[in-house]
Amino acid sequence: MNIEPLRLNSKLNVLVTGGSGFIGSNLCKALLKNGNKVRCLDNLSTGKIENLKSPLENPNFEFLKGDIRNLATCKKACEGIDYVLHEAALGSVPRSINDPITTNEVNVSGFLNMLVAARDTKVKRFIYAASSSTYGDSTALPKMEEIIGKPLSPYAITKYVNELYADIFNKTYDLETIGLRYFNVFGQHQDPDGAYAAVIPKFVKLFMAYESPIINGDGSYSRDFTYIDNVVQANIRAINTKNKNAVNTIYNVAFGERTTLEELTFLLRDFLGNFDPKIKDIEVLYGPKRTGDIPHSLASIEKAKNLLDYDPQYDIKLGLKAAVDWYWKNLK
Repeated sequence: MNIEPLRLNSKLNVLVTGGSGFIGSNLCKALLKNGNKVRCLDNLSTGKIENLKSPLENPNFEFLKGDIRNLATCKKACEGIDYVLHEAALGSVPRSINDPITTNEVNVSGFLNMLVAARDTKVKRFIYAASSSTYGDSTALPKMEEIIGKPLSPYAITKYVNELYADIFNKTYDLETIGLRYFNVFGQHQDPDGAYAAVIPKFVKLFMAYESPIINGDGSYSRDFTYIDNVVQANIRAINTKNKNAVNTIYNVAFGERTTLEELTFLLRDFLGNFDPKIKDIEVLYGPKRTGDIPHSLASIEKAKNLLDYDPQYDIKLGLKAAVDWYWKNLK
């Protein structure tokens, strides 16, 4: 499926923090393709420089190795920048449970440094990665931006604090902010390795190695899986919008459909089985539930549609087909 990319003013200078990571590297490539000058700030703690192979060959791209926990580094990164896309963070609920201090240092102190740097360098708008984990123990479905519960993990707390800080910086310093609550993003460049790998790349790698994936729980937990190109579109919409009612608020970024972990796993097996029929015979196993996981996640995307003109093009099947195709070519 060939989807026409959104267009952005090519004269804008954009900073992408965490630009060597999964989401950040896809944003860098989309912006460079549009003709923008892009600066990437990353300490490479979880991102990979290989994700930036093509951007590093582009004269409009600048890579700045540094840590958002250092305010001077953040200010240097923001100099001459029009828009910030802040993706740098330590993700993963389990990681935050195992190491809440580092998660807080990066996700809260680092976030505050970036807000201060954006304020002091007169950045036009600060657009940041929020998280669906903010909905916590709220059982309401679909998830609507104004109704949240109590956080279920240190990670969720940090992402909610980001929203509170962004709101205060708008009200106190008149810094325009937009928070994008991502729902289970997947796609090319998502790392299948490591203890905290996301379910889709992790299961893809297992299937390709003829190993059985283990679903946490009975497979009935569900998520609003969101293909990366939908996320890229949301970020560009957030930069583009001239609607004053569309800024200084939070949006769900998802497709608006729910898929159980069991359904997801069998879809992955089927799509990979189209490349290698032996994969279709691999058994799927079930294990214990994971601490801090919410049972169900489904986003209302009406607010983003109405105010940002967000129009996601990839549903779960179309996104998985594209992702599996990329993994098959790059993991073999």
